[in-house]
Amino acid sequence: MANETTSSTLSELYTEIVAEAQFVATEQSIMRNLVRNYAITGGGKVVEVPIYSAVSAAAVSEATDLSNTAIDPSSVSITASEVGVMTTLTDLARNSAPRNVSADIGRLFGEAIAKKQDQDLIGLFDSFSVTLGDGTTAISASSVFNVASTLRANALNLNECAVVLHPKIAFDLKANLTNTFANPNAGDLQNEAMRSGFVGSLAGLRVFETSNMSNTGTAGDYKGAAMHRDALALAEMQGLKIETQRDASLRADEIVATAVYGVGEIHDSYGVEMHFDSSIQ
Repeated sequence: MANETTSSTLSELYTEIVAEAQFVATEQSIMRNLVRNYAITGGGKVVEVPIYSAVSAAAVSEATDLSNTAIDPSSVSITASEVGVMTTLTDLARNSAPRNVSADIGRLFGEAIAKKQDQDLIGLFDSFSVTLGDGTTAISASSVFNVASTLRANALNLNECAVVLHPKIAFDLKANLTNTFANPNAGDLQNEAMRSGFVGSLAGLRVFETSNMSNTGTAGDYKGAAMHRDALALAEMQGLKIETQRDASLRADEIVATAVYGVGEIHDSYGVEMHFDSSIQ
């Protein structure tokens, strides 16, 4: 069987003294908390999300019947599918290693599933009809104020909105805020960006950075977004599940991590794609 975890692949653990394990850095998931979450229950793998249009009230005269307003919601369907990762850990590898290798693998698999969810949601940024930038210029503070005005014009509460950017794109935003890192006394926001490198909130929007974002094929060119939490949705049928299965003839255990979920766009007008090019590589 290919891709097994054996005593050969874990040879680094077989030393007299083993230091604390080091894991390759993995970005913590941020998108899950920035979008609408649904649970798929009661059978089936599809969740139907009703969308109600806004209605308007009008002045009426005394003793006059109100005219009827029809309520006819549209809907968006989100279909769940499986994602997963597996390895086979041999008895010899597990028993001869001084660490709990199964737990280490479980952590790696859990982070892999979380990263996949982030990437699937970030992949929906390109579906927003409104786009700011064309991938040829760097972002600036005015860009954030621009998307904030767009979201606010759609009657959205900016407290429930966020901006998600790649760290290379966020660099230019911080440089713009701090006058290229040379003016730390311009104001509280600029000072905080200088001290901690964190933008925090700008134009009423929380600004987040994530490395779980692929470039468009051109170096430094990334598509972020500004969005309300109801712009996108994560529909979960099964959360992260890690299981093991014994293979006696192989003297090994299969370690399997799976999740069943779907992602989708709910309100197109609730999001703005932000397409910028980083000034650094």
